[in-house]
Amino acid sequence: MRRVSLISAIALAGVAAVLVSNPKLDSDPESRSAAEAPGVAGARLAEPFARLSFERPVALCSAKDGTGRLFVVEQDGKIQVFRNAPSTASAKIFLDLSGVVLSPASGGGSEEGLLGLAFDPQYRLSGEFYVYYSAARPRRNVLARYRVSEDPDRADATSGTVLLEIEKPYSNHNGGALLFGPDGMLYLSVGDGGGAGDPGNRAQDKKVLLGKILRIDPGSRTPYAVPADNPFVAEGEGARGEIWALGLRNPWRMSFDRETGELWLGDAGQSSWEEIDRVTKGANFGWRLFEGNHPYQNPDGVPADRFTPPFLEYPNDESGGRAVIGGFVYRGKRVESLRGQYVHGDFVSGRIWAVDPADATSVRELATLPGLSAFGEDDDGELYLLSYPDGRVMRLE
Repeated sequence: MRRVSLISAIALAGVAAVLVSNPKLDSDPESRSAAEAPGVAGARLAEPFARLSFERPVALCSAKDGTGRLFVVEQDGKIQVFRNAPSTASAKIFLDLSGVVLSPASGGGSEEGLLGLAFDPQYRLSGEFYVYYSAARPRRNVLARYRVSEDPDRADATSGTVLLEIEKPYSNHNGGALLFGPDGMLYLSVGDGGGAGDPGNRAQDKKVLLGKILRIDPGSRTPYAVPADNPFVAEGEGARGEIWALGLRNPWRMSFDRETGELWLGDAGQSSWEEIDRVTKGANFGWRLFEGNHPYQNPDGVPADRFTPPFLEYPNDESGGRAVIGGFVYRGKRVESLRGQYVHGDFVSGRIWAVDPADATSVRELATLPGLSAFGEDDDGELYLLSYPDGRVMRLE
């Protein structure tokens, strides 16, 4: 039970529920049993690294450095690295930040910890990578840069440089997705700071970084540059230039489609609606005035057409799940029928779906994985899934 606490919190407070935009998929027993039958969409879950297990895994990625290795982020502060091969029997500790990170193991909230990892697109030359984690006194989220040591399987723990610190009032709603875009910029998802209903209306406040997607150029050492083409750079009145999109509650996981460059995001609802968003420059998804397409705290009656609607929304209830996990547009080769489909899932129900990016009503159920906490890609675009309760790494095949 100890290992279930993070996503319970992410689920209950923020990463909540799954995209079941097709009501028939939820309510029709005949449709549901067909979706759960073996072979739907030609996909199944396999366990390619049966001898490996991780503690509270929350992210998986590749360094894209030609080695084919995979890296798993553990919430309590460790990054593990291993060969992407069925014969792999053990992983190595790439970086241990457990003495720095505020996590459940060190007295933090169940949503706090080491939450994000991204490798420099020129990692083979620079040896640099970025992490996003929770810290204490004051409670804050930290973006930092590290370097690999002379041992390619070991980072230099003394090389850390803090780029950005974001103070927050509560332990929940941290966000945590960290990734480089096809433009070479670094994107970071940040939660609204916590507390039910975004009590400070921070997600709509351009003067703060909470409840936003940020876009920065970390190539600058001062400590980073704000790209001149970010949407609010010239707005004035205290607007933060780092903001790329806003109006988000707890954007837990996001990804770029490696073919189209589109940015996809799963954002948790408060209590009634969950959503998947296609993130574009300057988009405002409406939280806390709207939860998905539905008014939440909107006393002035601001119309919905002032905001960017979600690609998908679905009710937060037992028909689908209560903790959305954003995924990837599948670009691998193992499952031909999933090519170009956006794959996503739910922590609470463990259900996994695919949807055509051109048709939000085309949701198909693929499989289930208890405690699904994150998806990840390898160099070939194959899709992996993490099980938070038992630490397994699974793969779609």
